[in-house]
This record gives sequence, C-alpha cells and structure tokens, in this order.
Amino acid sequence: MTTALEPVLRLGISSCLMGEEVRWNGGHKRDASLLGLLNDYVEWFPLCPEVEIGLGTPRETIHLIGSVERPRLVGTKSGDDHTEAMEEWSRRQLEEIAGWNLHGFVLKRASPSCGLFRVKVRNAKGMPEHTGRGIFARELATRFPLLPLEEEGRLNDLGLRENFIERVFVYERWQRLLRDDPTPSGLVDFHTRHKLAVMAHSPELYRTLGRIVAAAGKTPWPELAEGYGIELFAALAIKATRGRHRNVLHHLLGFVKNELEADDKRELLEAIDDYAEGLTPLVVPLTLLKHHFRRVETPDWVGQQVYLHPYPKELMLRSHA
Repeated sequence: MTTALEPVLRLGISSCLMGEEVRWNGGHKRDASLLGLLNDYVEWFPLCPEVEIGLGTPRETIHLIGSVERPRLVGTKSGDDHTEAMEEWSRRQLEEIAGWNLHGFVLKRASPSCGLFRVKVRNAKGMPEHTGRGIFARELATRFPLLPLEEEGRLNDLGLRENFIERVFVYERWQRLLRDDPTPSGLVDFHTRHKLAVMAHSPELYRTLGRIVAAAGKTPWPELAEGYGIELFAALAIKATRGRHRNVLHHLLGFVKNELEADDKRELLEAIDDYAEGLTPLVVPLTLLKHHFRRVETPDWVGQQVYLHPYPKELMLRSHA
C-alpha cells in the first residue's frame, strides 16, 4: 500500500467505470486496472448522465443522429428525443462540478453521453460516422477547456495513460498556484520548475510560455494566467516522444558531464541512446542521472525540476515508457 498524496487528486469518472450498475442493460464496466493504479491517490467523483436525466436501469439504448457538431440524442427504437434534457442537465451539473475542484475526468468510451473521441453519429442517410462526441463530454470540454480529460479505453495505451496522469498532476499544481500564490513571481517559479517537463512535449510551446512569463509584472494577472494556462496544457497535450526525452536527458547530462569519470559518462550516454532506440524504459537513464545528481553539485533549479519527479514513483509509469 502506497501513501496517499496530500492533497489527494480529485477526478471525475463515469459511474459505470467505478462498478456502479448504471449501464443500459443494468450492468457496469468497472475498470479494475485504472482503479487499482490510482485509488491510493484519488478521490473519485462518479457521475452517470443518462441516469441523472431520468432514464431507468435497464433502459432502451440511445444513440446520436444528425450533424456531428450538434447531434440529437434519441432512443434507438422509440425515437424519443433526450437532447434538450441532456444539454440542460449538463449545463446545470457543470456549475456544481465547478465546486468539486476536479483535476481531471475519465469518461466512458463510445458513450453517446460520455464518449470523448470518435463517437458514432448516424447522418441523415443513416450511415454511421465515427467522428462525434458525447453530449455531456462536449459540454464538459467546453466549460472546462484546460481540465485533463480522457477515455478509459485509451488509457490502456501506456503512453496515453502516462500523458493523462502527468497532465492531472500538473493541473493540480496549476490550480494550487492560482489559489495560493497568484503572483508574477509565483508564475516564474512554476515555469522554472516545469521547464524540462514541458520541453519533453513541445520545445516550441515552451518558448511561447517563456515569452508569456517574460511579460510577468507588465501584463494584468488574469490575462497573464489565462494565456499561460492555455499554452501550458496545449503543450502537455502533445505526446512526448523518445527523441524529445533524449534531448532533455542530454540537457540534464550537461550539468554533470564535466565532473564524471569517463566510464560513468559513457554509461550514461549508452543508457540515453538505448532509451532513444526503444531498448530500455525512461526510468533507466533517469535513475543514473539522479544517482550522479546526488554526487555532483548542480544548480538548485535542476534538482527542483518536475521532470525528475512528475508523479509518485509507485505508479511506475516510466518503467514502461
């Protein structure tokens, strides 16, 4: 058993993924893998939009029809239209969700209410187009554009899982900054600590963030924070690659290489190359770097990099990356 984080992360989740029997057939889709991974770190906030608007369990299946942008939510046999009920409930519920202070949301794949990506929408000819989004998921993404969102099915991909969890932890720190230290100096410190983490995702957007931070003290705080948050989470949504990780690892190596024995330096370079070629996980070169950071004096900001400790090591996400 790991020790829970303080503060605990707060994640919304489709109720069926928690094991609640709210599916159309009276069943559930409990995601034991996800819950087992995160339960020690998360307070869950389950929600089933279809039950909340009064549809029973079990119930008639529903689907999306019409335009991909604004589909209708209707019963597959009866044709009963639940669109307005779902939209109105979603907007009311989102005001309550705002008070939950969530750090992310895990949604049920392919659901006409909760599906986030490639949800089936039948066009005017009755042909399915897998390009839609569930109505509640659409309203959620619109209301909270920076909130990390993901589907449980995509979280089976280890790279997407690592990306989502990293974004959730960054979002928690971002919300803490906005709450506890909403100042230009607080933003500068936040930016400095997240430098290498962002560079592993997008060096280009890291430079954009740098230009925003350079205006700290000149730009009004609401405008500064909004602009920085938009670019930060746009950067983190870009999946990190082995090549960009390699560049970050070489950057870190630069702080110790002149103090290392030739064999130690060679070992580190080989570990970075092996990772870049997909032969070893990211944890291998990182562990070596951390070992040398304990032996060699480096600037304080290096040891404070979120990149070195983005989330609890017990999650072991970098043992697979």
